Amino acid sequence: MRDAHDTGGATFSIVTITYNAGDPLQRTLDSVLRQTYKNIGHIIVDGASTDSTMQRVESYVRKNGETATGHTVTVRSEPDKGIYDAMNKGLAMADGDYVCFLNAGDSLPDCGTIAAIARAARLGDRPREEWPGVIYGDTDIVDRGGRFLHKRFLRPPKDLSWRSFANGMVVCHQAFYARTDLCKGIGYNLKYRFSADVDWCIRVMREAEVRHLQLFDAGETLACYMKEGQTTAHHKQSLAERFAIMAHHYGLLRTILMHVKFLARLNKP
Repeated sequence: MRDAHDTGGATFSIVTITYNAGDPLQRTLDSVLRQTYKNIGHIIVDGASTDSTMQRVESYVRKNGETATGHTVTVRSEPDKGIYDAMNKGLAMADGDYVCFLNAGDSLPDCGTIAAIARAARLGDRPREEWPGVIYGDTDIVDRGGRFLHKRFLRPPKDLSWRSFANGMVVCHQAFYARTDLCKGIGYNLKYRFSADVDWCIRVMREAEVRHLQLFDAGETLACYMKEGQTTAHHKQSLAERFAIMAHHYGLLRTILMHVKFLARLNKP
């Protein structure tokens, strides 16, 4: 498997948000630690945890320093105003060519995931200005122990655009790698408590269209998403926010019609 030098030196910032999530966080840390790709910066933003989280992070930093890949690790632990405030902090700290959010409990499928992303997008074969605005892929749903449950119900289309999200969040946030120079000025909207990631992805893709940058399907599973996340725990509030976000971007009438079609499918015998 080729290393970073074979892919044009493309760098990746992986941002992990955590708060009192010691056990599931370990799987996330281990999945980044084992990546064979060299040019990875791991940014961990902790909300001043009071459990074992920071002890696990400190152990991870030591182990990372002992590995051949030697990824860089940056840690920030302090109180925040919620998960999207923490994500904005992580985004501000990101300095890789691409940034992705892999939160506590979520993980990369195997040791070659990041290398596969760089290879599939041919980052070493073309000038940086031609690199895709977003690289995306499929997602596996796993339980709290990291065991595979099923493929994500909404699957990524081959030809993604910001309009695709009118049919729902067809690409999982954790499988969405955005060019950092594209999304640096696009923060998460803190008026949304549970679905600001949907709004953020749409705005990033809209900006990519303005800049005539490709949205590239890596054709692989890029993330394992833990089912018991914050959105799952606040399902009704999340759905209400998603409706408001879709109405804002796609219009109220279209959003209502899409939800009517969705309910019809659910009630179909």
